[in-house]
Amino acid sequence: MMRIIETAGITEAVRRLCIEANRNLPSDVRECIRRAAAEEPWEPAKDTLEKIVANFELAASRGVPVCQDTGMACVFLAMGRDVRIEGDLYAAIDEGVRRGYAEGFLRCSVVADPLERVNTGDNTPAMVYVEFVDGDRLGITVAPKGFGSENMSRIRMLRPSDGREGVIEFVVSAVEEAGPNPCPPLVVGVGIGGTFDKAAFLAKKALLRPLDRDADAPYYRDLEAEILWRINGLGIGPQGFGGRTTALKVAVEAMPTHIAGLPCAVNINCHVARHASEVL
Repeated sequence: MMRIIETAGITEAVRRLCIEANRNLPSDVRECIRRAAAEEPWEPAKDTLEKIVANFELAASRGVPVCQDTGMACVFLAMGRDVRIEGDLYAAIDEGVRRGYAEGFLRCSVVADPLERVNTGDNTPAMVYVEFVDGDRLGITVAPKGFGSENMSRIRMLRPSDGREGVIEFVVSAVEEAGPNPCPPLVVGVGIGGTFDKAAFLAKKALLRPLDRDADAPYYRDLEAEILWRINGLGIGPQGFGGRTTALKVAVEAMPTHIAGLPCAVNINCHVARHASEVL
C-alpha cells in the first residue's frame, strides 16, 4: 500500500531545516572543530579555531546564522518506493526555502539567470537531488552551500592509468590551489567513478557523511586517511594562518565507471559544514 505525503508537510519541513541548518552546526562538526582546537600546537591556528568555536556557539545561542553566506539550498531527498507525493514536489520545496529564508532572516543569494544576475529575492530555486530507497518514508536533508567553498570545487576526467596516485594528487592539488579561499579547515568530498555529472554528485553527497564515520570499504578508508594526511601537510591551516589543520575530514564516495575512464570530482566545504535532516 502506498503512503501519501502531502506537499504542505514537505514545505513545512524544508522551512524548518533551512533555519536549523544555518543556525546550528551538526554535533559531529562542532566536536571535530573543538578537538582540532585542543590539539593544534601552532598558536595563531589554535586562536583561529577557538574563534570559530566561539562563533558557532554564539550563533546557536542567539538564533542567528553561523555565516553571512547562508548558501544555496541543496535539498537531498531519500524517497521511499512506497511513498506517493500529493502535489508538486519541487514547488513545495521551493516554498519551504522561500518561507525559511524569510523567517530566519537568511541572506538571499540566488540569481535567476547566471549571466543577467538578477536576484530572485527569496533564495529559490533549490537544488534538488532525489534517490529512491526502500520503505514508506521521505528523508529530507537541507545542506546550504556557500560559494566561497563551492567555487573551489574541481572535476577531472582522469585516465585509468592515473590510478590511486592520480586521484590523490588531483585532490591535494585542488585544495592547495584553493588555499585560504574556502575558509579552512575544510571538509573535502571526493567522488570517483560514474560519469562526469555523477562523480560531481558523489562528491557533494560525500559532504553529508558524519565526520566521525569513515568509508565502509577498508580500501577507501585508507585512501581517505592518506589524502587527509597529505592535505594537512600543506600547512595552509585554519583561515590560511598555517598550522596542522587544513582539513577536518576527507570523505570519498565511489561507484562503477566505464573501462576507459576515471572521473574524479572534488567538492569542498568550509568549516561551516551545514546540514539538517528530518524524516516524514
